Amino acid sequence: MATSNHVRERIKILSAEYNRFSTGKGSLLKIINEAELSESVFNSNAIENSTLTLKETEKILLDKEVSRNVSVWEIFEAKNLARVMEYFELKRNELSLTSETILLVHKMLIENIDDNIAGRFRMKNEYVRVGSHIGPAPEHVERMVDAILSEYESNINDYPIDKIAKFHLDFETIHPFLDGNGRIGRVIVNFQLNKLGFPNLIIRNKEKKIYYQSFREYNDSKNTKTMEKIIVLALFESLHKRISYLKGELIIYLSEYAKSSEKSLNSLINLARRQTIPAFRERGVWKIGVGV
Repeated sequence: MATSNHVRERIKILSAEYNRFSTGKGSLLKIINEAELSESVFNSNAIENSTLTLKETEKILLDKEVSRNVSVWEIFEAKNLARVMEYFELKRNELSLTSETILLVHKMLIENIDDNIAGRFRMKNEYVRVGSHIGPAPEHVERMVDAILSEYESNINDYPIDKIAKFHLDFETIHPFLDGNGRIGRVIVNFQLNKLGFPNLIIRNKEKKIYYQSFREYNDSKNTKTMEKIIVLALFESLHKRISYLKGELIIYLSEYAKSSEKSLNSLINLARRQTIPAFRERGVWKIGVGV
C-alpha cells in the first residue's frame, strides 16, 4: 500500500505553509514542543498500559508530588521517556538512525527500571509475545534490525511517510527488546520525521485499538495502509496545530467554534478526526485556530 497522491499533495502544501511561517520563530516552536512533552509521554506510556494520568505525568515531569501512591518504576518510565524525547530533540542534527543510537536511547529509557536489559537486544532464550504474535528468535534480532535500517536508508523510491510506517511496523514486529519496544519505536517515528523537516506527532492512547490493528494487518498480509493512515492523520494534526500558533491565530475550543458554525459539534469532531478541518488536540480536547 502507499499514501495517495491527494494525501501527498496535502502534506506538501501544509509543509510549505509550516516552513514559511516557521522562519524566525524557533523559540515559539520550542515552546510548543516543551508544552507537548507531557502529553507525548502520557500517551506513549498509556499505550503500554501505564496507569498514570496526564495530570500525574505532568507533575512527575515537573518533580512535583503525586497525590496517590505511584510505583517507582512508573515514575522512571515517565521521566526516562521524556529524557529520550528531549535527547532526540537536542541531537537531531548530530545523530543518525543506527543500531548504536537505538541501543543508546533504549539504555536511557530502561535505566533504573531494569538495568539488566537496558541498552541491549534480546539474547539467547529471551523470547517475547505480543498478543498472538511471537517475536523472532533472539539470534536473528541484530541482523534483522540492521536489515530494516539498511532498507530504510537505501530506499530512495518510496514516499518518506510510507517508509516510516513500514519501518515502524517492521521494528515492532521484530520486537528487539525485552521491554520498551513500543516507546522506542514511537520515538524513532518522530526522529525520522524531524530528519525530514516535519514536526513531532502524537500517536494517542485513544486510538490504541486501530494502532494495534495495523500490526495485525501487517503480520497477516503485509498491509501497511492502516499504519500509513495513522501517521498521516497525526502529522496533519501536528502541522495544523503549529501553523495556527505560528500564524498568530486565536486558539479556541471546537465546542466554542461550533456555536458560530453551521455544523454541529459532533459533525465538527468527525471532520477533525478525519483532519478535513484544521483542528487539533491539546490535553485530549479538540481546538481550532481562527483568524483575528
